[in-house]
Amino acid sequence: MLDEKQKLNQLITLGLEVSEVKDLDLLLEKILTDARKLVNADAGSIYVREHDNLRFSVSQNDTLGRKLPDGKKLIYSTFVVPINNESISGYVANTGIILNIPDAYELDKGVSYSFDRQYDEISKYKTRSMLTCPLKTNRGDVVGVLQLINAQDEDGNIVSFKDDDEPFIMHFANNAALALERAQLTRAIILRMIKMSELRDPKETGAHVNRVASYATELYGTWARKRGVPQKEIEDNMDTLKMAAMLHDVGKVAISDVILKKPSRLNLDEFQVMQQHTYMGARLFTNQYSDFDEAAFIVALNHHERWDGKGYPGHINPMTGRPIPGYETGSGGAEGKKGEEIPPFGRLVAIADVYDALSCRRVYKDAWDESRVLETIQEERGKQFDPEMVDAFLESLDVIKAIQERYPDE
Repeated sequence: MLDEKQKLNQLITLGLEVSEVKDLDLLLEKILTDARKLVNADAGSIYVREHDNLRFSVSQNDTLGRKLPDGKKLIYSTFVVPINNESISGYVANTGIILNIPDAYELDKGVSYSFDRQYDEISKYKTRSMLTCPLKTNRGDVVGVLQLINAQDEDGNIVSFKDDDEPFIMHFANNAALALERAQLTRAIILRMIKMSELRDPKETGAHVNRVASYATELYGTWARKRGVPQKEIEDNMDTLKMAAMLHDVGKVAISDVILKKPSRLNLDEFQVMQQHTYMGARLFTNQYSDFDEAAFIVALNHHERWDGKGYPGHINPMTGRPIPGYETGSGGAEGKKGEEIPPFGRLVAIADVYDALSCRRVYKDAWDESRVLETIQEERGKQFDPEMVDAFLESLDVIKAIQERYPDE
């Protein structure tokens, strides 16, 4: 177990690590992982404030995780809890007070809140000690709730959270709240850009881009781990990819409404105009000041390339839309990029985008059933899609389906 000096040093390190994460969903995972590490908690959750409610957003559980096959993640559903004094998380959000509960099944008499045992019954997990802390900004606004479950001693026995741990968690939570607020602002800015696209293209919704970005990020994690990429590099790339993938189709703002809103399939001439959205989107990120700018450029430009070289826009100069010398075709177009000429982020988003497009209703088609979608993805292995990435996609299918349920079309 860590002594006080070690915890202080770890607190400083964890605070710096959290401040570096930009994507909202990945930040929540990082906050929970680091907080659990700080007090040796077996499990935990984070609730994010949405007006007068808390949304259950992230959950981790080492005991349940160890029962899963290697590489598999816990699947959980999100739900909403009112901010009032009836639940433990609602009470903490409502009062801004930290709660240290030795045994959730033996609450003090007279308290207004209660512990809901149904989640333990469903998961066959026993919650005992709980440390529930508000995520509070410098202004005193509660933006969420951090809940740590089942503190462990050196031998792995479940014990109460120490009173001495409370100041460490409160300090960490305050820093985490600031990082959460920044990430929410970043997500809001990106979603406003998506809203701008949505005004032009009804298919370009917040739910669609959240699904595609989450699919691509999950797929990258599985693919990269199989390739032996270091964990820190994986985390950094996931953070960048998640935001970049949300803007994969932002170039559609430059396409005519006549084409974008056509209630049927496009003809050849219209499709050639539509293809321009790839390099039109990339142009928005030609002045690159960050890893995000570079990733957004790559994703926008390459997410319609094909593994077999039959995609678009191919080897072009994004600023002119014309072929790079030496890559011209007889028809005046550009040769498509193929295989590993296509950057990994482009290959990842290609699979995620097609999966979502096939799985959802469009003006010119109904949603395909799951078996037909997966059959198509498998048939395109080594043709449209990177074979290794298709394999990683299929391995991640349980998480992919959970993401699909988390971001339904309205």
